[in-house]
Amino acid sequence: MATPAPQWKSDRLQPPRPTPELTELEKRLLNAWQKGFPLTPTPFADIARKLGTSEALVLRLLKKLQDQGVISRVGPVFTPRRVGTSTLAALAVPPHRLESVAELVSAYPEVNHNYEREHHFNLWFVVTAPDADRLQEVLDDIQARTGLPLLDLPLEAQYHIDLGFPLWC
Repeated sequence: MATPAPQWKSDRLQPPRPTPELTELEKRLLNAWQKGFPLTPTPFADIARKLGTSEALVLRLLKKLQDQGVISRVGPVFTPRRVGTSTLAALAVPPHRLESVAELVSAYPEVNHNYEREHHFNLWFVVTAPDADRLQEVLDDIQARTGLPLLDLPLEAQYHIDLGFPLWC
């Protein structure tokens, strides 16, 4: 459900904010709902019931955790090629433009995260779209708007890495 916020390796972008002290309820929310998000008409109400609280409070807490940078998003993670199509992409961004280009890339709803790497191609991101045509439109638009060379690295072999793990004991 919740994706941890990316941590930047460079001080060229804003450094990570210190992690705020979390309440026991916030810890339970993040621990319990990394997987198994309810696929029902009222998922947040269902989560609230299991946590012994209200739907409004669950929604407020998730917004607060996102605003604080504790999590970057709340949303599904799909197995590649099961729903639509996706690719890993990278841009070679001059250091003085890195922050503004990262913001531009993140503004696309098809991009779920981006991160800096120490490489000529230094801004990496995943693009997911309903079909190959839309995926290519997004990549072309990002390249045109940034004026930067774009590296497209479509999936060749699929590996499952389970990133759900206990955050607190």
